[in-house]
Amino acid sequence: MCGLAVLSGDEAPVLVETMIRRQRHRGPDGTGRIFIGDMQLGHCRLAIIDPDGGAQPIVTKPDAGAGESAIVANGMIYNDGALRELYRAAPWQSGSDSESILHAVVRDGPEAIARLDGMFAFAIAEGGRLIAGRDPIGIKPLYLARRRNESGNETLLLASEIKALAGIADAIEEFPAGHWWTSDGGFRRYYEVPKAAPQKWRTRDAIAALRETLEAAVVKRLRSDVPFGCLLSGGLDSSIIAALAARQVPSLKTFAVGLPGSPDLTAARAVASHLGTDHHELVLTPEEIVQALPDILYHLESFDRDLVRSAVPCWFVARFAAQHVKVVLTGEGADELFAGYRYYRDIDDPDALHDELVRSIGAMHNINLQRVDRMAMAHGLEARVPYLDTAMIALGLSLPVEDKLRPRGRRRIEKWLLRRAFEDLLPAEIVWRDKAQFDEGSGLAAHLERLAARQEPERRNGGDAGRSAEEAWYRALLAARFENPDPVLGLVAHWNTRSDASPAAGARPH
Repeated sequence: MCGLAVLSGDEAPVLVETMIRRQRHRGPDGTGRIFIGDMQLGHCRLAIIDPDGGAQPIVTKPDAGAGESAIVANGMIYNDGALRELYRAAPWQSGSDSESILHAVVRDGPEAIARLDGMFAFAIAEGGRLIAGRDPIGIKPLYLARRRNESGNETLLLASEIKALAGIADAIEEFPAGHWWTSDGGFRRYYEVPKAAPQKWRTRDAIAALRETLEAAVVKRLRSDVPFGCLLSGGLDSSIIAALAARQVPSLKTFAVGLPGSPDLTAARAVASHLGTDHHELVLTPEEIVQALPDILYHLESFDRDLVRSAVPCWFVARFAAQHVKVVLTGEGADELFAGYRYYRDIDDPDALHDELVRSIGAMHNINLQRVDRMAMAHGLEARVPYLDTAMIALGLSLPVEDKLRPRGRRRIEKWLLRRAFEDLLPAEIVWRDKAQFDEGSGLAAHLERLAARQEPERRNGGDAGRSAEEAWYRALLAARFENPDPVLGLVAHWNTRSDASPAAGARPH
């Protein structure tokens, strides 16, 4: 994981230096910068693969008749080994998985991005043009902006976080997930969330496919040259991931946080005991939450109430885990694939529910995945998300929605098929535990609501009542952290459950 800062145009190096400095939390292990023509590529590195030899920018040694090319990248390429074999004639210089992106694109053009299996955002200077790309689901962030200098010339900028561009660029936009872009050709989509109707599956076949696909997604994400662990909330999703990882990693480290007596701490402790992990838990105090909230909002770059609520425990567990490891697995994405959120139960029509799951997956990039990335990277921690492997997404969306929400008494059981598929790996009380969102299970949702109610009205709303007093308080706290907050506030996404809502609205269901 890392932060990138790219500039194409006639600007002083201090601009890129400023962009890197604002993102240094993403890459505390080193920085680098290179000039290629009028392009400047800057990078701050969190060293995960080839810590000693994988510094960026990575620069190609020019082939006969070819110029120098360079890459700055953020993320992890899981099929790096296969790409190294495919491009074995390339002048490889490091063990970094990011180098495989560079050789693929230099040799086969930006179309080669579709061959990448991983989470990534990158920029390549090659042949006098700039090429950039973002992973299929938008797990890793990327923003594009433009700036006019004093001479009236336009400069193009790319960065991993909005804060790197705020006050520098005139216009900032999110780089769309599943796209690549070139300075001479613009955007092109290379991936779309599958929209085909679910197939007919026999339950036993669906379970077998689910076991095989998710285990493969976990195993490929275990590659690391630095200490490794799992975030464990005690809920079904993270418990399954921990169970699969524990079969491969001896003495797997697991991490949980919550207020005193919170259900998540109790459940996580039970899972860790069952799996025999090296478990670590942190009990929070209300005072810690109040003190950390401005920093949480600054790094989150959002004031959306539901996103902030889930970000608070994520912030603390990431900070806690980073004291022990540099890479973690999380359970993000299971709710969207297997109908885990409460409002899904109110959708009776199977086709409409399937369409809503497709929309939810496609909208994760600027809500739930933004929270996962920002809270982990604020502490120099890499978070990997096995449920959002593209093979898992394809399989999950092909499964019948009737097997995702199964009736039991007067209610429907969410994620029924996922529970059945892995019920032999976990205690029954965990497998069939009622769904609790991270902020609820950790005991923080009610606490944050009470905190907001106690704020002075002018401090709570900052002149903007927002969608709720609690959200208005978050907005005011976020705005106070920026000299020019408008670019950040203008990119905040909110979830809604309208059937006609655009995926750009975000994905943090209520």
